Amino acid sequence: MYTVIGFPRTRTMRVMWMLEELEQTYELVPAMPQSEEIKSYNVMGKVPALIDDNETLVDSVAICQYLADKHGALTFPSGTIERARQDSFTQFAIEQFESPMWTAAKNTFILPEDIRMPEIKSVCRAEFDVAIDYLGKRLATRQFVMGDTFTVPDLILGHCCQWARAAKFSIPEGPITEYFERVLSRPAYAKAQKRGEDTSPTQ
Repeated sequence: MYTVIGFPRTRTMRVMWMLEELEQTYELVPAMPQSEEIKSYNVMGKVPALIDDNETLVDSVAICQYLADKHGALTFPSGTIERARQDSFTQFAIEQFESPMWTAAKNTFILPEDIRMPEIKSVCRAEFDVAIDYLGKRLATRQFVMGDTFTVPDLILGHCCQWARAAKFSIPEGPITEYFERVLSRPAYAKAQKRGEDTSPTQ
């Protein structure tokens, strides 16, 4: 059984969702970012962390891809053209789609007030608009980013969509909204959400 350290209303949800997709059992140890609990696993104080066979892994994307590779699901095999294209979408999800929201969040409530730059948030929204337009063009008429197969980048993008909605970033109606509805309607995501609903964080 896996152990997940983190709080569901963070990137920890990605790992929980992945484990539900893979139908794997896991223990959830609730811990907020920068808490003493998470720092005992990750000196940077970032969540989540995954314990597998007494080994600790950090970074939600790395953990999700590791789990997909280990269980041979939600991914194309390494060394294939399809995997390279899948990894390209994963990099896009983090570098172009998530990054503007993370920068806006840091300058809203994460960084010390004396170094925040609230004016940068308008730039973040503009960058997000460019990214979502690009996603629409890359997605085209496909069901998921890799065609008919749900893979790691779809999971990352789906989590980012919920983040965007919470932060009131604009997501256009039409094919993009329909894509996110397909991704977020997966039973495994509902199970992960339910698992996290009553979780109390460790400070």
